[in-house]
Amino acid sequence: MDVKISDYGDVGGRKFIEYTVSGLSEEQIQYLDENLSETTFADGNLLTIKMYFEDKLYPFQSEISKIRLDDFISREEIEMNVFLSSFLEDM
Repeated sequence: MDVKISDYGDVGGRKFIEYTVSGLSEEQIQYLDENLSETTFADGNLLTIKMYFEDKLYPFQSEISKIRLDDFISREEIEMNVFLSSFLEDM
């Protein structure tokens, strides 16, 4: 499984991160699409997940994140990969 952040920011006062997930089977994509509480969109062999955050929990709000953005993005991608892997164990 490969998790990449495809977009992030603020829309209408709501902070979000959008992840694109590849390398999953059709069954895994369907399971995640149907069971995650976040906004999801399945398109072929890709799954897009859009998560919204409260301001205080948004990972890209600090000054350090602006200086070391690549590190923060990598950490978020790893954390989502671990979350999805554990979620799929229940499949």
